[in-house]
Amino acid sequence: MLRVGIIGLGDISKIHLAAINENAHAELTAACDIDPLLENSVKGVPFFTDYQAMLDEIVLDCVHICLPHYLHYPAAKAAVENGVHVILEKPLAHHVTDSRAIVELEEQHPDVKICVSLQNRLNETVEELASIIASGKYGEVKGVKGIVTWHRPKSYYDAKPWRGSMELAGGGVMINQSIHTLDLLQWLGGKIDSIRGSIDCLLDYGYEVEDTATAHIKYQNGATGLFFATNSNSENSSVEFQVNLKKAILTIKDSILTITNENGKKVRLAEDRKLPGTKFYYGASHVKLIDQFYQAIMEDSNEYIHVKDAQISMEMIHLIRESSDTKQTMKMNLFHDQT
Repeated sequence: MLRVGIIGLGDISKIHLAAINENAHAELTAACDIDPLLENSVKGVPFFTDYQAMLDEIVLDCVHICLPHYLHYPAAKAAVENGVHVILEKPLAHHVTDSRAIVELEEQHPDVKICVSLQNRLNETVEELASIIASGKYGEVKGVKGIVTWHRPKSYYDAKPWRGSMELAGGGVMINQSIHTLDLLQWLGGKIDSIRGSIDCLLDYGYEVEDTATAHIKYQNGATGLFFATNSNSENSSVEFQVNLKKAILTIKDSILTITNENGKKVRLAEDRKLPGTKFYYGASHVKLIDQFYQAIMEDSNEYIHVKDAQISMEMIHLIRESSDTKQTMKMNLFHDQT
């Protein structure tokens, strides 16, 4: 039985706690949050307001880090240096510098595993899409498209002001709402050659972070990509992700994967599971990701989403921001080679 802790009891922690409690291989052993009132949400286990104290006093096999972005690196570093495996909520960090530091942390501690919660890779629609691309049945990738049109009211930022701070959040719609889409664009599209992007604030909330971003991506395989994300929509619409293959177009929308063949016929291929009682965009794949990581710990395997995998989308965000500032196309020269 894995002894599991959790650091941070905000919104996303509810998904993690449910997954921990339902997993036959894990037991919640400790919890931490700076708000002592949240102890009531994890009754029956030791509660801390300092994560270093928790790591020092409680023997843990794995810890879930569900903190604001700027705390991801220091908390992960503390856990790894204590020999505790880590499930780290997205994004990898609040800034490319800290994300690169986590890459180094992973390399310096090869016996400690760090899994990043890019769980949309494990959605049923994405798994089927990835399998079809890999099969080559419909030819090579010609283009990819990822569109996120969501809504965030001013109260979303007012309730937790760190979300609107570049220093603390590291950005807005790119790093917070559409990081999964950026990850899929690079994971399914191929190795990136260059990016030309632009960011803006269409809403007059008065916060520093962008609410809208767009980018054109060129891949080393000759394909192109389009990325568009905004928090200025009137509602949270379904994310749309599309891959244009030589002989077919595959589209994920409303959590359903369809294929349109050369004759224009559209066929439904897969649908994502949904987690009842949660926001639709959370999906249900946290449970799969967490169970996969627990299995990796117990079996000492590498079957999980590594830091180096998550680093690529952080570099994409960095380049889109730089491109917007300089009005130039930016080459993708990764801190480490794309894998």
